[in-house]
Amino acid sequence: MMKYAERMNTMADFANVTRLAYDATGNAEIINFALGCPADETLPVEAAGEILADIFGKDKRGLEALKYNNPRGILQLRKIAAEIMLPKRGVMDADPANILITTGGLETLNFVCQLFINKGDVVLIESPTFMQAIQIFKMFEAECIPVECDEHGMIIEDLKAKYEQYHAKMVYVIPSFQNPSGTTTSLERRKAIAEFGSEHDIVILEDDPYVELRQRNENLPSIKSFDKTGNVIFADSFSKCVAPGLRVGYVYADAETIYRIYDAKTATNSHTSVIPQMIVAEYFARGLYEEHIEKAREIYRVKFDAATAALEKYMPEGTKFQRPDGGLFYWVELPENAPDTTEMTKHVSEFGVNYTPGAGFFVNGKGHNCMRLSFGSMSPEVITQGIKQLGEYIKSKM
Repeated sequence: MMKYAERMNTMADFANVTRLAYDATGNAEIINFALGCPADETLPVEAAGEILADIFGKDKRGLEALKYNNPRGILQLRKIAAEIMLPKRGVMDADPANILITTGGLETLNFVCQLFINKGDVVLIESPTFMQAIQIFKMFEAECIPVECDEHGMIIEDLKAKYEQYHAKMVYVIPSFQNPSGTTTSLERRKAIAEFGSEHDIVILEDDPYVELRQRNENLPSIKSFDKTGNVIFADSFSKCVAPGLRVGYVYADAETIYRIYDAKTATNSHTSVIPQMIVAEYFARGLYEEHIEKAREIYRVKFDAATAALEKYMPEGTKFQRPDGGLFYWVELPENAPDTTEMTKHVSEFGVNYTPGAGFFVNGKGHNCMRLSFGSMSPEVITQGIKQLGEYIKSKM
């Protein structure tokens, strides 16, 4: 039998959790809270069709769309990132030359690991954190060390202590409606994390794909906006705010880092597919985006209301959850006498509801009484029914 690289074993446990989430997709008999899918009603199907027809018709950009292109991405979309998306995050006067268009947000995480992570290097992560990020770090044979968090994000004192103890190479943080916890890093801690990166000359990888889905309170400036030394690398994606199937994201960093990411990009897939880039760029250029995102926020507000009411009504007494200010997820902590949420996934067919078990978001054995519920793609009625079925099953096993 062929012998696989050791990194495939290193990431196996987290890959299995990811596979479980995807494998239930398309099964009409299962209510699937596992994947962070945007709502179908927010996907710009008609507009994308019209844009695509124009690209190959009256706009006469067909040749450009089908040829090799600049590995940095098309200039039109990089300018949109620099002039529209980044200023919303407090980053003014960004140079499009310091932006590279990626194939979704996850590709940036891969590139940053290619640039900085050697076997055995330490990455400091929020506890809990995005399981596919853990999967990527494990694939590069990094050691993930959790930093304690509260309702305001990473606890800075613990961040500093873990850095001193483990001599970390990088910090990974999701500051807005964190996946999976839903917390938002406070303004003070955003400043502190940026200062920490500069003081210790350590990479801060800021992953912020959910911020456009804010429903309550005001947007906060990004960690990158406080970066004075180029230690913060900012990753964003159009997956949650436009359409995930287009697989378009971007990375913004200092010139030297983008130069190196350029090399990693050409060695990986030359450049991001041009047609999806054009669709996203034209969606903004035609003035369609702002109305679209306001509509999406209202749609998710209604879904959050339904999920909140259902969790309060159907989950067992002692269940903990806190409504986030935006995003697509609810993080649910069950009472200690509830069944193990990882074990429960083996019996999904009995109660007809899939979810992501909490242990997949930790690297230290925690989370077996937790779960992440993503409801963006469901109607309020299905959300209510799914949480009811889930809650009744949990209570029957307690």
